[in-house]
Amino acid sequence: MTAAALLAAAALAACSDEEDAAAPLTGRVVRVSDGDTIRVRLSGGREERVRYIGIDAPETAKPGAPGECFGDRATEFNARLVDGRTVRLKRDVEWRDRFGRLLAYVYVGDTDVGAELLRRGYAEPLVVPPNVRNASRFRQLGREAREAGRGLWSACAS
Repeated sequence: MTAAALLAAAALAACSDEEDAAAPLTGRVVRVSDGDTIRVRLSGGREERVRYIGIDAPETAKPGAPGECFGDRATEFNARLVDGRTVRLKRDVEWRDRFGRLLAYVYVGDTDVGAELLRRGYAEPLVVPPNVRNASRFRQLGREAREAGRGLWSACAS
């Protein structure tokens, strides 16, 4: 193969990888860790820890540390939305966080799970650039939930 043919083949391979990277992933939720983290078995069979982009749910109790107000309820609500279900994962600019978790917007059917958690007051917006695709919408949903006193906004002292 000539050098030009090798370069052309490499360029085509890179383009197809980028196209695949832009496509949503699908898989089945095998475990709900907390209000903003799940474990998903992707269609290829590998399991990934997935952290929802754009939201922050209260922490649940961990060994040696108490849970935050509304953490257990946020986890339970997240489980009602996604546990055992097929989800679509849409990525933003960064693919992984510093803990190695896949970063994604998570959908069950047409439901944006992060948006639903915000709308119901089970989470608050968390904008971490460069992953800002839904930032303004998520901020608005969080503001509306806070003003209406939904979920954690009425149950937890500020």
